[in-house]
Amino acid sequence: MAYDRYVAIFRPLHYGTLLGTRACVRMAAAAWATSFLHAVLHTANTFSIPLCQGNVLDQFFCEVPQILKLSCSQSYLREVGLLVVSTSLVFGCFIFIVLSYVQIFTAVLRMPSEQGRHKAFSMCLPHLAVVSLYMSTGLFAYLKPPSISSPGLDLVVAVLYSVVPPAVNPLLYSMRNKELKGALNKLIQMILVQQK
Repeated sequence: MAYDRYVAIFRPLHYGTLLGTRACVRMAAAAWATSFLHAVLHTANTFSIPLCQGNVLDQFFCEVPQILKLSCSQSYLREVGLLVVSTSLVFGCFIFIVLSYVQIFTAVLRMPSEQGRHKAFSMCLPHLAVVSLYMSTGLFAYLKPPSISSPGLDLVVAVLYSVVPPAVNPLLYSMRNKELKGALNKLIQMILVQQK
């Protein structure tokens, strides 16, 4: 999304060429490959650790930190290795997104038209909000100190980064749709009238 917005703002005449089918397939393949690598590393680690504290997790998500709590071996090196790989993958994506948006925002702020700035910001801010929510809660879930860990907090954080961004994503992107805004305004007015 960040690259899409970058090309749309900086190279609008070359948009079809730069983001054609071939480029989209390459970007999707890169995302799938890194996700697959990440998943294989976590799965291999999970199946290689001995579990001696039972097989019941404190939450309904099969999260790696929860599985590591059940391990009876010292999994420090595995945990650090997976943390380094995961953090470098996430950090690489985050840096790419931040650099794209820094360039986008500097270009948008130089626009003379207030309407143009508003349109450009309304295109970029929903994506940035969803990515920020996902990354901040995900990083907090995996990098928080064990001293503040509790089953309730772990569950809330896991729901925040795995359920909320995909659920909020369609809503944020569809808020630019005039029909949806009109329907939402009618719904709110109807609720307010019923409460009176």
